[in-house]
Amino acid sequence: MKILLTHGYFIGEDERERKIMKPYPPLGILGITAWLRREGYAPEVFDTTFSTFEELCRQIKKTTPDVLGIYTNLMTKLRVLDIIRFVKGEPGLTNTRIVLGGPEVTYHVEQFLDHGADVVVIGEGEETMAELLSAWSRERSLTDVAGIAFRDHSGNTFRSPPRQLMKSIDILPPPARDAIQLENYLSAWKERHGANAISINTMRGCPYTCRWCSRAVYGSSYRRRSPSVVVDEMLEIKERYAPDTLWFVDDVFTISPKWLRGFAEEVTSRNAVIPYECISRADRMNEEMVDLLVRSGCYRIWIGAESGSQNILDEMDRRVTVKQVREMIQLSKRRGLQTGTFIMVGYPGETEEDIVATIDHLKRSNPDHYTITTAYPITGTPFYERVKDRLTVQPAWEHSTDRDLDFKRTYPRRYYHYALRRLYNEVELHRLRGVGGNFGTKGKLALKAMVARIGMRMTKFN
Repeated sequence: MKILLTHGYFIGEDERERKIMKPYPPLGILGITAWLRREGYAPEVFDTTFSTFEELCRQIKKTTPDVLGIYTNLMTKLRVLDIIRFVKGEPGLTNTRIVLGGPEVTYHVEQFLDHGADVVVIGEGEETMAELLSAWSRERSLTDVAGIAFRDHSGNTFRSPPRQLMKSIDILPPPARDAIQLENYLSAWKERHGANAISINTMRGCPYTCRWCSRAVYGSSYRRRSPSVVVDEMLEIKERYAPDTLWFVDDVFTISPKWLRGFAEEVTSRNAVIPYECISRADRMNEEMVDLLVRSGCYRIWIGAESGSQNILDEMDRRVTVKQVREMIQLSKRRGLQTGTFIMVGYPGETEEDIVATIDHLKRSNPDHYTITTAYPITGTPFYERVKDRLTVQPAWEHSTDRDLDFKRTYPRRYYHYALRRLYNEVELHRLRGVGGNFGTKGKLALKAMVARIGMRMTKFN
């Protein structure tokens, strides 16, 4: 059985990501690849990140796979639909079965089946994919494969029972990084930033209930690999690729003090320290946790905030206080860590006072890095359920993603364009105050902040 796995993300088509140039390999399909290899299959991976859609199509035609598996998320959805259209319209690929998995498919099963997918994998994919391939190779019915959806001979959608999550993810083999040209990622990072990075994960799922966050694959579960297993993979990465840094993609890296203590001990005693950055929550941090981060090689910690207004944090069900976030950012900085945080503007119910509170929060906490986004509702989240009856922009599903959705907010959409500009320019101006020189830069920032405030005032009610 010829199996081809891909993911449909092309950095050449993403102007914003080309400017940032911090691409990471597709760990999802590399994990599936490793699992299938262990089950006796020989999947091929076509990594699209540094390729083109045309090159992918040529490879599919050349390979004529029996099964084409495509990882699908919000960013890649539209290109995945293009891939499906290509395969279904190519005479030489009539026997190719298309399997979709990933976070985007869970709440759009019918639509993806309508547009040509043969099977949709819902939830955790390793065991499901292996059982699916086994059923096809033995010409057995798919009805006994848990965690999938497909159309039966009558055209009706059949959904099998949900797949039970693995009790222990220590049984997972490391992602098959050798299946792609990982050097392309390392070189891209090195050329743009002077240092490179490799992504790695230690956990699946998150037990928290932030209303804007999707749990489409792992639900509200939380499972973690043992520190020794994680360090085994780190040593393999260190020996084979010698990266400058690691990026732990876990949702809450410091969620367990016991785990972090064990990790710090393993990574230091086995000479596996590689500088890394990670994400956490302020309520899962304290002095001991910060010291363990430093000891184990952390150089940058991203602490989720989303807003500087307690009202909005409570609306999001963040279960953390602005004070906690500020204190943990400041503590981390004192311990020598770089700090980052995430900000979201335009959440339901947010007022101008809340936005001003966020600006004040960023000035006072003074993280080294921060990102700003305008809130948008992802299908299946409590945020989406709250606003779905007041959507003002909802383009045709096959031509849009959830990023294109908009809803009736506190103020008109144009207002938030100026709010983002005001936030950025006021915070950056605050950073430069007390620093000698830079008068031209300070003047430009002050002018832009003033224009943004005027823009907010003019667009507030129209």
